[in-house]
Amino acid sequence: MTDASPLIESIAATLKKASTQSLDLSFNELLDMSENGELNITPDYQRLFRWSEGQQSRFIESLLLEMPVPPIFVIEEGDGTYQLIDGLQRISSYLHMRAKLSAPHLDPPVAPGEFLTLSDCDIVPALNGLTFNDFPTALQIRLKRAFIRVEVVRKETDPRFKYHMFKRLNTGGELLSAQQLRNCTIRLLGAVFPDFLIRMSDVDDFKECTSGMTPARKLSAFDQELVLRFFALKNRRARFKHEVTDFLTEYMEEVADPLEAETFDYDIEEAVFRRTFAALRKALGDMSFAIAYKTRDKLTAGFGAYHFEAITIGLQAVLDRLDLDDDGVIQRLKDTLIAIKLDPVFIEMTTGGGKNSPGPLNDRIGFVERRLVDAFPG
Repeated sequence: MTDASPLIESIAATLKKASTQSLDLSFNELLDMSENGELNITPDYQRLFRWSEGQQSRFIESLLLEMPVPPIFVIEEGDGTYQLIDGLQRISSYLHMRAKLSAPHLDPPVAPGEFLTLSDCDIVPALNGLTFNDFPTALQIRLKRAFIRVEVVRKETDPRFKYHMFKRLNTGGELLSAQQLRNCTIRLLGAVFPDFLIRMSDVDDFKECTSGMTPARKLSAFDQELVLRFFALKNRRARFKHEVTDFLTEYMEEVADPLEAETFDYDIEEAVFRRTFAALRKALGDMSFAIAYKTRDKLTAGFGAYHFEAITIGLQAVLDRLDLDDDGVIQRLKDTLIAIKLDPVFIEMTTGGGKNSPGPLNDRIGFVERRLVDAFPG
């Protein structure tokens, strides 16, 4: 039998790194905390709010019926304020009911001061069509006083313990994208790198070059994942072995965690990123990652993730050789990239599934590198 003492001591030592507190707070208290800056819902998390009006309505119905609802999770910051990590859908539904939510990214968008009109309530159908102002006073008070369990991870808790805990949370049953989960959890190790990715995803040249992606992809933070993918492949492509999702997560963990030895020179990396997409915007603009099919001899508007990886990383081989103010250079870059995209070999490399593994990835990047080096010899 294994000696239990070391295992018990290891568990006890880990528990000492955690400091938690459970609170029962009314939704009206949470509303006050949000308005007073005591509860922080960051803009990046705000864009994740995507419950339909029916889902929001049924949650409000649950509160009125005093049905149990899952807890929300917050972390305590150094100044005593709370940062929401898990529970955005529930809090935002209440804020919308009280006309305190602004979510212009939704379809339809939610404007400031817009009340939620209840719909699809299937237990009490008489609620459908009502707003908060239509409620009798007794129901308004009941909704304001409806409470929820708030699990607080205290500021004394070890950051890595916070990270691993929230990495395993069930995020309210919502199917969040891999990048949305990274944004929520990895910032517990450190917020500098996640915020950097968000800032780079807002660079005009990058937005123009990737404008062919669908709105649904953008809403799922895929634009931020592309920024992460660029830096991960540029700096750590040799580490990519099997699963791209794990590869990206591990790279983001390394850069974000101040305890890790990973070095990331933000000034240099930002300059390379901006120069890469400035070159692509001048050459191809919103067709930078457009695709071509075997039976076609021209590009089709849209966005190809394989094109993004191959072209942005392959371009690094000649990036320093390009004079972005020389129209002749830009025209040669444009012609070369279009020729690459229309080449049957490259089309074969970038169409169909099963190509998101190290071998095909390196083949795509290598193909672009060779053609660009031929066009722009050192």
